[in-house]
Amino acid sequence: MRNILIFLFTIMFVFGCKSKTEKAVGEVGEETVEAASTEESASEWITLFDGSSLDEWQAYMGGEAPSQWKIEDGAMVFNPPTDDERKGADGKRLSFNIVSKKEFTSFVLSMEWRIADTGNSGIFWAVVEDEKFKEPYHSAMEIQVLDNDKHPDGKNGTSHQAGALYDLVSPAEDATKPVGEWNLMEITIDHKNNMGIVVLNDAEIVNFPVHGEELDALLKGSKFDGWEGFAKAKTGKIGLQDHGDVVAFRNIKIKEL
Repeated sequence: MRNILIFLFTIMFVFGCKSKTEKAVGEVGEETVEAASTEESASEWITLFDGSSLDEWQAYMGGEAPSQWKIEDGAMVFNPPTDDERKGADGKRLSFNIVSKKEFTSFVLSMEWRIADTGNSGIFWAVVEDEKFKEPYHSAMEIQVLDNDKHPDGKNGTSHQAGALYDLVSPAEDATKPVGEWNLMEITIDHKNNMGIVVLNDAEIVNFPVHGEELDALLKGSKFDGWEGFAKAKTGKIGLQDHGDVVAFRNIKIKEL
């Protein structure tokens, strides 16, 4: 009897240890997979501005980012130039728009922006750098950045207000925070599903087509109707606008779709 009890105890002990070992291995495996998944998700985002460098940006049409764009407290801040700085060697007015060095097609773009009192700016995508396009907005559509209350454009129709697909699609609501506060904006451009989405401060406010007959119908009759090359490119650069007012951007990142 004593030998039988010892034998049974031994079997129970061995199987118990095996069960614990398998559970431990399973737990480690799950944790490893979860950690790998989180790391992979984070790695999908490409940082375009982390608060320390303008290395991912250049002047529109080439050259280093203009000195009017400065890093202040972790933000990229545009300080409007003087009238003299606006004059080119040929006497023509200069603009100081900047664009990303890399080109993108379908993506999710996330950033924070803060506009100054009475300020105006914008965010472009699919910007084409060509001599025939003197400004980014000549080739690329724009998501508006604006002081809705005090800038005149805010009274010029809701399709000119912050978050709008400029002059084309009005935001469903005014989701902006008071001037001087940071606004979180996410712009999705998805050519596979022909869909553009703007989310401002967690509110989805704009939807629009990004190519084809649906976009052509949207452009028809607008100020952009008949503009050669406008909104034709699917691939291009991200652009930030010099509209002559102080504006700041931070935490800019992009995830390709």
